[in-house]
Amino acid sequence: MSSAFPEIYLVRHGETEWSRSGRHTGHSDIPLTAVGEAAARKLAERLSGPSFSAIWSSPSARARKTCALAGFGSGAVIRDDLAEWDYGAYEGITTKEILAKRPGWQLFRDGCPNGETAADVGARADAVIQALRQVAGSILIFSSSHFLRVLAARWLGLPPEGGAHFVLDTASISVLGYEHDLTEPVIRRWNQR
Repeated sequence: MSSAFPEIYLVRHGETEWSRSGRHTGHSDIPLTAVGEAAARKLAERLSGPSFSAIWSSPSARARKTCALAGFGSGAVIRDDLAEWDYGAYEGITTKEILAKRPGWQLFRDGCPNGETAADVGARADAVIQALRQVAGSILIFSSSHFLRVLAARWLGLPPEGGAHFVLDTASISVLGYEHDLTEPVIRRWNQR
C-alpha cells in the first residue's frame, strides 16, 4: 500500500554473531554473518520499488555493510545520531546474564550503567525525526534494533520507553509514514521479513 506522503523506510542490519546469540551490541563492530550478508543482499530486491530522496546509515559497520550489500552504499550519508543504544557496562552481555545479576532489569525502563537511558536515545531519535521532516520525499535508514524501536515510538509521540513494545528482526523492513496528512504520523508496516 503506497502513500501520497513521504515514507521513512527503516532497515535493521543483517545478522551478526552477537545478534544471533542475543548479546547487546552497541558500539562493538561485530561483522555480519554469512546469513546476515545473504539477507542484506536480498534487501536490494525488496527495496527496489520506492524512490528515496535520502539514504542514511548508522556509523556501525554492520549497518553500513547491510546498506552496501542492499545496493545503497554509494548514496548513504553516515549519521552518528542513528547509532545503536550505548549499552555501557552491558555491552556484549545477554539479557539473561544481566538478569542473573540484576533481577527485574528492563533496558527500556532502566537503561545501562555507564551507557544510555531511554531518554538519551529518545533525544537522538527526536533529532533524527526533526531532520526527517526537513527532507522532501521518502528516506531510507539503516540502523540497529533498539534505536529504531525508540525512533518508532517517538515518531508516534510515545515516550522513548514505548519502544519496548516493538520488536525487530535482523534484515527487516519497517515503514513510518502518515495517514490523512502530515500531522498524523503512523506506522504503515512493521518488521517485514
